[in-house]
Amino acid sequence: MVRFHRKKITTDANGIKHGYRSGLEKKILLDVEDQGLEPNYEATRFEYIQPETRHTYTPDFHLSPHIVIETKGRWTVDDRLKMLYLKDQHPEIDFRMVFQNANQKIKKGSKTSYADYCDKHGIKWANKVIPSEWYNDIFDDIAKNGEVVLQEEKDKPKREGGRGR
Repeated sequence: MVRFHRKKITTDANGIKHGYRSGLEKKILLDVEDQGLEPNYEATRFEYIQPETRHTYTPDFHLSPHIVIETKGRWTVDDRLKMLYLKDQHPEIDFRMVFQNANQKIKKGSKTSYADYCDKHGIKWANKVIPSEWYNDIFDDIAKNGEVVLQEEKDKPKREGGRGR
C-alpha cells in the first residue's frame, strides 16, 4: 500500500493562498480590523519612477488619505530604494514601516539595522505592531480629509509581471 505524505503548508504559503504574503501582514490586518478600520489591504497603487523605468507600488495598508503602512519581514536593498523613491515622489503620503524585527541588520556584517535606516531617512517605523499613536494619526487624518478613495478596478494599472511590488 502506498502512503501519500502531504506537504505541510507554511503560514506564509497559507497566507498567500488567502491573499496576504506573510504572517505579519495577517497579524496587522486583524489588528487594524480590531481598531474598527477598513484595512484596505493592497487596495491602492502608487506610480514611481526608478531612474529610466516606471513602476507601480501596491502598499500593504492604505488606512487614511495620507498614511500608508508597509509590513516587512525581510527588507531588501531594492525595497529600501523603492521606499526612498516613493517618499521623494509622493511627499503628500506618510509612508510608515512595521517590521517583523526592526533590529535586523540591513545586510550581513552591517552595523545598520532597519530601524537605524528608517531614522536616517526620516521614515516612521515600528516593531511587530502598529503603535496606538499611529492609530490616533490615522483617525485624525480621516477626520480632516475623509476616507481613503480607492481606485476603481478598471482604473488600476495592470501588473507587467512579477509581483509588481
